[in-house]
Amino acid sequence: MEIEFFDIVGIKLLTPRHIGDERGYFAEIFRADLFAQYCRDLSFVQDNESLSVRQGTIRGLHFQSEPHAQGKLVRCTAGALFDVVVDIRQGSPTHGQWLAETLTPDNGKQLWIPPGFAHGFCTLAPDTVICYKVTDYYSAECDKGLRWDDPAIGIDWPQIADPDTLSPKDRQQPLLVDLPAYFTWSE
Repeated sequence: MEIEFFDIVGIKLLTPRHIGDERGYFAEIFRADLFAQYCRDLSFVQDNESLSVRQGTIRGLHFQSEPHAQGKLVRCTAGALFDVVVDIRQGSPTHGQWLAETLTPDNGKQLWIPPGFAHGFCTLAPDTVICYKVTDYYSAECDKGLRWDDPAIGIDWPQIADPDTLSPKDRQQPLLVDLPAYFTWSE
C-alpha cells in the first residue's frame, strides 16, 4: 500500500496496490497494522455508503463534533468523486485550507480524514457510490456542517457541481468565520 502525506497535517492518501492478471485484480483495501503505523491506531465502528444518482451532486461539508467526533476512511466504489476536506482546527497553521482528491474504483485511492476536518464531495459521474469507515457512531446532536461554497475557503469545485442538488440542511450551513471552535490544533 502506498501512503501519501500532505501539507495539511493529518490527512493521508492510501492507495492499495492492485495485483492483476487477465482475470482482474486483487487488492488489500485495509490493513490495521499499516493504518496504525501511518495514520492512527484506532477502531472503525461503522461502515457507511451513499449513492448519488446525478452527476454534479454536492454533499457536505460535514463533520461530527465531540464527544462523537468521527475520523473517516473514504473510497469510491462506483462512478467518480471529487472528494474535499477542510481543516477546521482552531489554531492550526492550515486552518481554513482545503485539499481534494479524485477517487474512483479504478484508482483505488482512499482518503483518511481524522477528526477536525469537514468533508464533502461532488460526483463526477452518474450513479456514484461513496463508502467510508468511521471511528464513532452517528450522533444527530453532534452532526455539524460548513458551507460548501464559503468564499473565504475558496474550494475550486468542478464546473459540473450543481448547487440545486444540495440538501436543505447543506443550504443552511454556517461560514467558517461563524463556526464555533469545535476542534483545537495540537501538535
